Amino acid sequence: MKINRKGFTLAELLIVVAIIAVLVAVAIPIFGSQLEKSREAADLANVRAAYAEVLTEANMGIYNKEVIVNLKQKQYDWQSADVITIGGISHSVKEGDTDNWIGKPGAGGTCKVSFDQKTGTKFVWSGDGTSASNSYDMSEDFFDVLEKSGCLKDEKISSNNDFEIDSKAAEFSTFVPKIEKVLGEQSLLKNGTWAFLGNGNSDKASERYLFWTSFDTNKVGVGKKIPILIQRGDGKYYVSKSLTAERKKGNVTYVAISDHLFNKWGYERVIKAGDGKVYNSLSEAYAAYEKVLEGYKDLPQ
Repeated sequence: MKINRKGFTLAELLIVVAIIAVLVAVAIPIFGSQLEKSREAADLANVRAAYAEVLTEANMGIYNKEVIVNLKQKQYDWQSADVITIGGISHSVKEGDTDNWIGKPGAGGTCKVSFDQKTGTKFVWSGDGTSASNSYDMSEDFFDVLEKSGCLKDEKISSNNDFEIDSKAAEFSTFVPKIEKVLGEQSLLKNGTWAFLGNGNSDKASERYLFWTSFDTNKVGVGKKIPILIQRGDGKYYVSKSLTAERKKGNVTYVAISDHLFNKWGYERVIKAGDGKVYNSLSEAYAAYEKVLEGYKDLPQ
């Protein structure tokens, strides 16, 4: 009897591995998103219970009752809904602070529930993104900012496979003022130094990068190592470091966030110089950036 000992070929095994890798890449973000929504649901249930406790006391004439709920969620702001309702009080995530609703929730945060005789129940949220040291908008997408500015429609950018828009070049750049014009009041880009870099072609959006540092590079000087937060065009975030570099335009000299980088391979090398982690949200990346700052206390702010 002839025994067939034929197995899988190497090509077949590689195809199976590739399919599994694609499925895992798709499943992980979805799982992470659903997990965060479940944390938010648990937080809301706990806050509603605290609301009921505070309101019961208020109905008995006791108005100084406060209940603090420790939050389970890991991301800044709400991910599960545009409007949150607790005990008849509804709040839109785009609405900002009101008499009854102050701040936004985040990782390691709390919700303090209290009662005010004039305005009613008050919810005060805190966490990464709303601490005293970080009042930035962690829901901001920097490439939405770039799109809204109209810079990508300019031929100097749209036909350029290696453009650079540096915030320190505002004196002679027509692009920097356009970007600054559309920044929100709590935009990270209103502080420190930033640069949009990469490929301006419409089909190469994933090859664009935003470099940001909390330091004023003109104060730091040339050839200094600085920490940077990076958003890549595919929506991923990274924390790394770069060397500041001198730029000249006519009689004007300024210090850029990094030396000249050529094509995406140059930018990817900067990413690889970092902590090796990929962050799926700005709040996560910023929290990691703040930890890295501890090693740069000698640099002038």
